[in-house]
Amino acid sequence: MALTYASYLKIDELLSLQSPRSEPPEHDETLFIIIHQTYELWFKQTLHELDRLKLDLSANRLYDALATLKRVRMILKTIVAQLDILETMTPMSFASFRERLDTASGFQSMQFRELEFVLGFKRADMLKYYPPGTHGYDAVLRRLHQRTLTDHLCDFLAQQGARIPPEVRDRDVVQPAQPSPALQEELLKLYRTRPDVVLLLELLMDIDEGLQEWRYRHVKIVERTIGSKQGTGGSLGVEFLKKSLFQPVFADLWAIRVRL
Repeated sequence: MALTYASYLKIDELLSLQSPRSEPPEHDETLFIIIHQTYELWFKQTLHELDRLKLDLSANRLYDALATLKRVRMILKTIVAQLDILETMTPMSFASFRERLDTASGFQSMQFRELEFVLGFKRADMLKYYPPGTHGYDAVLRRLHQRTLTDHLCDFLAQQGARIPPEVRDRDVVQPAQPSPALQEELLKLYRTRPDVVLLLELLMDIDEGLQEWRYRHVKIVERTIGSKQGTGGSLGVEFLKKSLFQPVFADLWAIRVRL
């Protein structure tokens, strides 16, 4: 049988994956499912791109890294824009099927946790929500023990002549990255002498800002929809989400703004 658009993209299987649990079906549950499935696809692509980016940085492939960062930036813009669609669902519409979600919660998204770990927002205590043997445990554990994007960025910076401080170069990768005044001095030197490297660093800032924008919009849409209620699946809802607001991925790049 000849390959077709439908068979290549597995359209029949794809369109069969939306299974509302409300009975009779609540109109907005289909939207809710499709939006979140789409997020998971974008998370998958973002992880795919960041894995490529880490290799490019360590191999000193500046222009390949720039191209990948531009793509990740556009993905982040897209997932933020998708919240505009979700926001057309009223609190009453969501309440009409919310109980059907039972113990399911976006808090359980394995890929978003992977994304946080890849970017350096490591929190080993989050593994308690992914017990051994459950979906996502192996993937999240693997990401916890991998070097982060910041570690690979340091490989690249070293090849540009930057002196990477020992506390940065030899840090325990299971721990979250911490700001380093010594690294900030090296970044300032590059900002003043290497406009090509600055292009890369500013794209990283775009990624950081885009992720913070997504977090903020996500918190506000949850707050607008359920207020201070506990999240589905027993998650802590808005108050938990607020704790991660304005947590920078590249703290050193933010810290040097005042000196540029």
